[in-house]
Amino acid sequence: MSDAQLGPATFSREGPMVVATLSREIAADPQAVWAALTAPESLPQWLAPGTIELRPGGAVRLDFGDSGVVVDSTVSAVEPGRLLEYSWSGPGEPQRPVRWEIAPRGEAVDLTLTLKLPPEEDAGRSAAGWAAHLEMLACALAGVPIKFPFEAFKATRDAYRDVVGVKVDY
Repeated sequence: MSDAQLGPATFSREGPMVVATLSREIAADPQAVWAALTAPESLPQWLAPGTIELRPGGAVRLDFGDSGVVVDSTVSAVEPGRLLEYSWSGPGEPQRPVRWEIAPRGEAVDLTLTLKLPPEEDAGRSAAGWAAHLEMLACALAGVPIKFPFEAFKATRDAYRDVVGVKVDY
């Protein structure tokens, strides 16, 4: 992908939480998408090294290494091949549910990612980060993995912040 913005997101509110929804058509079969979202050998190709125990209450651990970000959470919902939800947080942090939904469509799937974020967090930045990882996922599934598309992330982050109305002081 070029330095242009990544795919669109929609934003809404659910109580105090900001909800961001990103949907993509992925040119792969549902089993391949599910494996990419859940298999320890696939996660580093588009997200980070880690493991996800595919049962309610199962452990989720993703380690982003040099960034210092470690997700240490639990699975809150799972329907193998169709739905996965866990919080994008560590112990003592606010809950940030991340919900993946896979719907077959012809020779592809519609993949929907829904994020719920506390109101004090930068929803534009979070959604742009996930949009970048969705691009990385699609490329990995196509057999052409890419590094994190930082320039596209920055452009998308700024556009999403405009939509959400985020004021940034730095």
